[in-house]
Amino acid sequence: METKTTSQAAEKPALGGSVVLAWLYVGIPLAWGVSQTFIKALALFK
Repeated sequence: METKTTSQAAEKPALGGSVVLAWLYVGIPLAWGVSQTFIKALALFK
């Protein structure tokens, strides 16, 4: 009996471009929101 050392995800072709675009679509507004929250929180401690 053979055992595979690679995962099934590694065997499937990557959807690189669409995955990157999806992460950017979510990540950019998320990063902006976190930065704005951090800036406003800093104002509370001044």
